[in-house]
Order: sequence, then structure tokens, then C-alpha cells
Amino acid sequence: MVWGVLEEMRIRSLGVIDDAVVELSPGFTAVTGETGAGKTMVVTSLGLLLGGRADPALVRIGAKAAIVEGRIVLRPGAPAALRAEEAGAELDDGALLISRTVSAEGRSRAHVGGRSVPVGLLGELADDLVAVHGQTDQQGLMRPARQRQALDRYAGDAVAVPLEKYAAAHRRLRAVAGELDAITTRARERAQEADLLRFGLEEIAAVEPLSGEDVELAAEAERLGHAESLASAAAVAHAALAGNPEDPEGVDANTMVAGAHRALESVRAHDPALGVLAERIGELGILLADVAGELAGYADGLDADPLRLAAVEERRAALTQLTRKYGHGGAGGASVHSVLEWAEQGSVRLLELDGDDDRIEELTAERDALRSELSGLAQALTDARTEAATRFGSAVTAELASLAMPHARVSIDIRQTEDPSGEGVEVGGRVVTYGPSGVDEVELLLAPHPGAQPRPIAKGASGGELSRVMLAVEVVFAGSDPVPTYLFDEVDAGVGGKAAVEVGRRLAKLAKTAQVVVVTHLPQVAAFADRQLLVEKTVDGSVTRSGVTVLEGEERIRELSRMLAGQEDSETARAHAEELLETARADG
Repeated sequence: MVWGVLEEMRIRSLGVIDDAVVELSPGFTAVTGETGAGKTMVVTSLGLLLGGRADPALVRIGAKAAIVEGRIVLRPGAPAALRAEEAGAELDDGALLISRTVSAEGRSRAHVGGRSVPVGLLGELADDLVAVHGQTDQQGLMRPARQRQALDRYAGDAVAVPLEKYAAAHRRLRAVAGELDAITTRARERAQEADLLRFGLEEIAAVEPLSGEDVELAAEAERLGHAESLASAAAVAHAALAGNPEDPEGVDANTMVAGAHRALESVRAHDPALGVLAERIGELGILLADVAGELAGYADGLDADPLRLAAVEERRAALTQLTRKYGHGGAGGASVHSVLEWAEQGSVRLLELDGDDDRIEELTAERDALRSELSGLAQALTDARTEAATRFGSAVTAELASLAMPHARVSIDIRQTEDPSGEGVEVGGRVVTYGPSGVDEVELLLAPHPGAQPRPIAKGASGGELSRVMLAVEVVFAGSDPVPTYLFDEVDAGVGGKAAVEVGRRLAKLAKTAQVVVVTHLPQVAAFADRQLLVEKTVDGSVTRSGVTVLEGEERIRELSRMLAGQEDSETARAHAEELLETARADG
């Protein structure tokens, strides 16, 4: 699926361009013009929109800043749209507006969807929007990671099915390895924690504390410590209520209350009110007798044994030692209850810690099983990629034969890196490093002529050859590795005649699945374009400026004639231009 189309660019004060609007076709757009007219400014402008380096020398003389604005129409859910929205950008009726400003002093600013953003964001968006192929700017498939991804899509289900299983196993392996590492690296700390818990639980078990025991013992110790004063006070109170046997003439409360009751009883028949009071005094006498009896019993039951006091204090000391170590303070401080809570929680935690050995064994077994599974899946991926790479190399080599590179050979190098740590997966009898997409490193190689050693495409071709190689690669990958927009600069360098026609034909083929923009000087290439733009320079006194015009009908024939013969009005050139257009239309 093509996620978006670059609809137009507006260029202001950039190089020789004063103010121009570049209207692009959804298919194939050719940018033409005489040498020095400013065609490369189209490439430069797009480079700025993609986050390229801002050179203040690009700013038009006399201007304060150069400004490039682009409008990209995106499909719903396009990765670039989602990333832009994350940065706070807003889409304008499905279109993303991007602008880049470069001041004459060298300052650079970027805006996406009406929001000021770091220039780096433009580079992130560019990965999903445009592939640029030119003399000095190669993107997209020049990166090995992108080459592997493109090869996987080219291979189809042969890679997609095992890759999905591999990725799931790899995610699980990372999770298992992470948990195993966390347990083993903390083994010493966990062992120390378990030892401390065992010691504490054994110490508590030896004392056998009971909930609330500390409160009861505190009260008992208080009584035992003041037994004599308590007994004396009870005896005095008893004597006051019930009399002292050693003082028969002494007056006590019971005797006085009994006398009062008798006095009222003798006259209650004469006044009911005194009868009520007599009854109440009688009740008071009963209550006094009960209290006196309890006081007598209290004194008899009071334990003043110093041995019992010593035993209580010893038990309290043992409980206090536990609460200091394992209790946690509440409103009244640490208690035996909190010690028992610690013991309960500690027992649960100790079970967890003691279970680590079993868990380590389980995780180790699962890790080894996952590594074995990954080895098989990685081998399947390598085999599928190798088969697809062979088909791909043959297809690109065939394309190059029609692009004036008949002796060039393209291949894909698939290799693995041995893992010296031994922690990798075994593939083909070797332990190799692995990642989320397998064990393979994928790289495009080019041998430009027979006998040449295949080298990475960025190093094995000249500028013009590189653009043609990338064109051939893109044509083969078209559909399996869709990029919304391709920009080719100098793709036709060193090409002419029939080979130039083939370049145009393949660009048109690529434009059936993506937007293609080509800066070209070849009429054979321009004739295949759905839209042709003319970059034209004008001189007004001492001021030189360039503009961009959409060519149609007669204007396009005139420009193709100029490109063919250098003469717009040459009848022979015009006839040839018309023939080129007819050939391109018939081919389409």
C-alpha cells in the first residue's frame, strides 16, 4: 500500500529560484531544463523537507531566508501521519503540511502540521515517505536493515511465516532470560534475606508469644510490684466499712448505716417519704457489705510471691526483645501482635525465596528449549532468504542489462556473526548472534563488470551507475517494499539511445505503484512521464531568477525538441519528440 503522495512544493528564495510552485503528478513527474536553470534546486528543496543539512549559502542573495513548503496527501493510518500527530501536528483534510526555513545566518526551523518541531522529526518522517537516489544522496535501500526488510517482503510467506514464529519465540526468550537474570544476579541477596527470616522465625518460635500476652503481663507486674501497698489499702478500706476486730469500740460504715436504717424504720409508718429513704439506706448497707466482702477476698488472694514477680519480668523482657526486633509501632508502640504479624508475613516470603531454586531450574529449561526452537526457525529464515536473494539478484541483473549495464551483476550477501560469548543460537553448526528478526545480516552487492569483486552497492558503483542500480532494485522491489515517493537525480547519467528509453520505461513501471520524480536531461526519459515540469531561468537586468512551469501539449513538444536537438522549432526534432510521446503512451 502506498501511504502518501507529495502533491506540491513551494520554493522561495532558494538559489536561483525566487518563488516557484512545483506541482507533482501522483505517478511519474519529470523535471527538465537547461543546465544551470536550477533543476537541482528541486532535489535540494525536497532534501530540506526531509531534514537534510541546512546550508545558508543556499539562501538567495538579498533574501533573509529560504523557505520550502510541501503538501503530502496521506492515507488514513499512514505511519508518517501517526508519527506527526504524536508530535502535535494536525492534518489539513488528510494532507500533512511541512515547511523548512533556512536563514541567511544559518538558523534552521521546521514546522509540521502547524506545529514547530525539531528538524530531526523531518528525518523520521522521511523514512516512511521518500526514497532519494542521486549522486550524493542515497537513502532507503542503502541501509542494510532496510535491505533485509525489503528482502523479507520480496520473499513473501516463505519468510513471513517462520519470521512470525521466530519473533514470538524471541520475545518469550527475552522475557525468560530477563527473569532468570534477575533471580540469579540477586541470588546472594535473596539467600541473605532467607537466612535472616529463618533466624527471626526461629527466635520467635522459641519464645512462643501469645497475642495480648504483653498487656496482661504488664498489668500483673504492676500488681506484684505494689503488693504490700495494695494489701494495706485493702485492709484499711475493709476496716472502714466492716470494722476492725482489734478495735471493738471503733465506728465503721456498716454500723453507722445500720443505725440510720433502724432509726427510719421505727418511724416510716408515720411518713411514706421516710420509708422510701429507709429502703435506699437498706440497699446501701447491702452494697457496703458486698464491697467489704470483696476487699477481704482481694487481700486473701493477692500474690506477693517475689518468685512470681521475677518470672513475669523475665517473660516480659523476652517479649520486649522480640518487639524491638520484629514489631512495628502503632499508637501504643510495638506489640506482640505486630511481632506475630511479622512472623506470618516472613513465613510467606521465606516460601517464595526457598522456591527460587525450583524457579531457576524451570526458567533454565525453558530458556534452553527456546534457544533450540530459535535455532530451527533461524535456519528456516536463512534458507528462505537465501532462496529469495538468488531470485532477486537474477531479476536486478536482468534489469541492469537494459539500463546500459549489461555486464553488471547484483547479489545479496547473507551472513551471520559468530557469538564469542556462546550465548547465541546454533545455526549451521556455529553459535551466532541473534536478534528479533533472526541471525542474518543482509547486504546488497554489486560487481560492475566481469572479474570485479562484488562490493556493497554504495562502494561498487559510480554516481550514475548507482542511481541505475537503485532504479533496478526499486523496480524489482516495487509492490513488496512500497515507498510513497521516489526521487531520482542523475539516474540517466552516461546513458543514451535505447538504454535511455529503457530507463524511462522502468521509471514508468515503478510509477504504477508509487510516485516517481526524476530530474533528467534525456528526452527519452521525460517522454514517459505523466507530467513534465520545466525549470526555466530568466534574466531581468542584473537579476537572475528561475521558475517552474507545468508543460502540456505544444509546450511539452517544444521542450522535448530542445532536449533532443537544442532547437525548439526544428521540424525533425519535433517529429522525433512526437514519436517519443506516442511510443511512451503506447507502452503505458
